[in-house]
Amino acid sequence: MAKFEKGNPGRPKGAKNKINTQMRDLIQKLFDDNYQAIQEDLEALEAKDRLKFLSDLLPYLLPKLQTTTHNQELNFDSMTDEELDILINRIVDE
Repeated sequence: MAKFEKGNPGRPKGAKNKINTQMRDLIQKLFDDNYQAIQEDLEALEAKDRLKFLSDLLPYLLPKLQTTTHNQELNFDSMTDEELDILINRIVDE
């Protein structure tokens, strides 16, 4: 019987998916090689169709932005002057 080892098998965290990378490269090459024809076709579309085409295609050409949330609300009125100074210095230093 095979011994189970702890850890996460598969791709290391942060490693890119090889298939997705190849597909993005192919789509980018398609656009690079056919830019003029694509530009002419886009200009022939109505504005709403042009926007739909671009919004559908962008995820394949650009990395998706990750949503970040901030759950903690700051109550400046309850903070001491020292805490406010620390916060201001952190913001200025970044």
